[in-house]
Amino acid sequence: MKRAIVRGVGHYLPERVVPNEWFAGFLETSDEWIRARSGIERRHFAEEGQTTSDLATEAAKAALANAGLEPDEIDTIVLATSTPDLTFPATATIVQQKLGMTRGFAFDVQAVCAGFVYALANANALILSGQAERVLVIGAETFSRIMNWQDRSTCVLFGDGAGALVLEAGEGEGTPADRGILATDLHSDGRHREILQVSGGVSSSQTTGHLIMAGKEVFRHAVEKLAQSTIDVMAKGGVTADQIDRLVPHQANIRIISRTAAKLNLPMGKIVVTVQDHGNTSAASIPLAMSVAQERGELRRGDLTVTEAIGGGLAWGAILLRW
Repeated sequence: MKRAIVRGVGHYLPERVVPNEWFAGFLETSDEWIRARSGIERRHFAEEGQTTSDLATEAAKAALANAGLEPDEIDTIVLATSTPDLTFPATATIVQQKLGMTRGFAFDVQAVCAGFVYALANANALILSGQAERVLVIGAETFSRIMNWQDRSTCVLFGDGAGALVLEAGEGEGTPADRGILATDLHSDGRHREILQVSGGVSSSQTTGHLIMAGKEVFRHAVEKLAQSTIDVMAKGGVTADQIDRLVPHQANIRIISRTAAKLNLPMGKIVVTVQDHGNTSAASIPLAMSVAQERGELRRGDLTVTEAIGGGLAWGAILLRW
């Protein structure tokens, strides 16, 4: 049967590194306070004039180089972001132009921190349906542009960055031993919109607004929903937790990551953790973590891998794949 197989991976981080101590200059906070509540030690912020498409383009170039491909060998770009360059056109089309890609099609997916999981699921469907042979899947964000710098409970948590995967059509036997995406699991529940949102919007207020989060409520939903979605996607793929080699979670908060791992009976030694270096980069966090993990030798060809994320909407889901 046809499978969507990872051929290449790459990432990009802005040069500006912001340590926790930077926030103490204008907020009642400290390095110890931030680390204790999130596990975050530093993050990267985009420079003035550096856009989401700039970050996405660099991550895409790295993934293409890792895959040994040129831009015009890609059929589709699916870009997950909640911080687009413009209201329209899609940031994916701007990346398409910056890459010099003159064929195929490109579009954005918006599911906040769950955006990359949604984008992977859509890319998988495009390959399985025969509409594309190779898909460049990108997560990219400049969340520093939507922070309320007076809200210490949120502005210390987020960072900017981008990650990308190249998915390519391949053949498998229809078993969990196949390489590629083995199962997907997506959910959303609009009743919980108010606990994680950005105030403002084109239609409602004609403003960009700032991020607003009810942290305790988000934490409660995150652990429960991420664990269940991971259990469900493993069941769909016909595997059990003891067979998993790597869990690559959305890098939001070390307490969410560790609590979810405990619910799944997965040791922390199997969990890819990069939140300390990047903060929460929303839709970029999973591909960024995958790329860093491969560089470190923590994610190797053939590893049975689960990735999961939850974001505003609420929207959440999980993907089972063999690297």
